[in-house]
Amino acid sequence: MQHEYIHRSLEPVIIKAALEFPAVILTGPRQSGKTTLLKYLFGHQYQYVSVELPDVRESAIVDPRGFLEQYQQPVIIDEIQYTPELLPYIKEKIDGNRNRAGQFILTGSQNLLLGEKVTESLAGRVAVLRLLPLSRREQEGCPGNPMIWEHTHMTGQKNYEFKDLWNSFLRGGYPELAADPNRDLSLWHASYIQTYLERDVRSLRQVGDLMQYQSFLRVLAARNGHLLNLTDLSRDLGVAVNTIKAWLSILEATYQVTVLRPYHANIGKRLVKTPKVFFSDVGTLCHLVGLKDPTHAASGPMGGAIFETAVLSELVRTLTHRGMQPQIYFWRTMAGSEIDFIVNTNNGMIPIEVKLSATPRPAMASSIRAFQRDVGETVLPGYVVHPGNIRLPLGEHTTAIPFSVL
Repeated sequence: MQHEYIHRSLEPVIIKAALEFPAVILTGPRQSGKTTLLKYLFGHQYQYVSVELPDVRESAIVDPRGFLEQYQQPVIIDEIQYTPELLPYIKEKIDGNRNRAGQFILTGSQNLLLGEKVTESLAGRVAVLRLLPLSRREQEGCPGNPMIWEHTHMTGQKNYEFKDLWNSFLRGGYPELAADPNRDLSLWHASYIQTYLERDVRSLRQVGDLMQYQSFLRVLAARNGHLLNLTDLSRDLGVAVNTIKAWLSILEATYQVTVLRPYHANIGKRLVKTPKVFFSDVGTLCHLVGLKDPTHAASGPMGGAIFETAVLSELVRTLTHRGMQPQIYFWRTMAGSEIDFIVNTNNGMIPIEVKLSATPRPAMASSIRAFQRDVGETVLPGYVVHPGNIRLPLGEHTTAIPFSVL
C-alpha cells in the first residue's frame, strides 16, 4: 500500500549539502525514513543501491573498484555500515574529481564504527547529517515551523484532546506508524526491537547474550529520565559495570537513547554531575515498559517520564533536522532545585520545565526563577510545558505553554 510522503525539516539542509560537498552521509536509527527521503529528493537523478543484501555486499567487498564503476555517480549507497571497506575507494573516486559536488550520498544506521571510518576516509569531503523519527511538526505537515522562543505570536495552534495526545505518545514518531494509523502498535514495536537486536546489536562485538541485552533495555526504560546509576543497573542485571557502559554506548551509537548531561555554570553551588538517559522515541519507551492504554500511561508512575521524553524528543528532532547538533542539558543542585531542560542557543540559555498537570500555576516556575537569578543575564525567558491547551504567564520571564505549541 502506497502512503503519502511526509515532508521532513531536513530536506533543504540535505539539498544544500549535496550542492556543496562531494559526499553526504545521512545517519539515523532504522526506519526513520532515510531511504524514503533520499529517493524522494534525489531518486530521479541518482542511481540507488543497498549493500545490506548479502550478494551485493559481497560484490562491493570483493571488487570495490568494479562495484563503483557499475554504480556510476551520482549514486545513493544505502546502509554503508555493512561495507566500510568501500570508503577508501569512494575517497579515490571523489579525489579524481574533487570539485564535483553531490557525487555520493551514503546512509547508515550505526554511528559507532561508521563515524571513525568516515573520519579516516572522507575527512573534509563529506557532510554528516542525521535523520531521526518524525517530529511533531513533521507529523502535522508544518516541518518549517519555528521554535516557541523564535516567535512571539501563536497562529493556528492545534489543541489536543487528552486521549489523542497520549495515544500519540504510545505510537511514537516512526514514519510507518504515522503513515498508517491502523498499524498494530504492539506488533510494530516488538518487531522493531527484534530487528534492531538481530541486525544492529548482533553485529557489534560487545554483545554476546541478546536476551540479556533485551532485559537491559527494559530495566533502563523503567529508569528513563532518572539520574544514571551504573552500579544499580549492574547489580540488578548481574553484569559488570563496564558491560553496562559498553551497552549504553551501543544504544547511543544506534540512536536509541539520548544521554542528557548536566549544565554547569560557575555559580558557587554544588551541582549534580551525573547524566540522565532518555529513550529517543517515546513510543519505544512505552512499549518497553508495557504500556498500551493512554489513561494508564498518563496516570501511572511513568507518566512524568513519558511526557518529559516527548518534550525532549521534539526539541532534539527539530534542532537536529535543521542540521544542528542540539545543545540540551538539565540543571540540578544538591539542594534539590532542578530544571528539566536547558536549551543552549546563540542568544542565550532557555530553561524549560515539564509538568504533567494541565493546570499551570506560578509555583511551577520557581526553579526557572532560581536558575535565572543564579546564572544571570545569559538566561532567556523560560517555559513550563504542560499537556493542556492553556497559554498563561507565570510571572516575569516565564510562560506556561501547551505541548502543542512547543
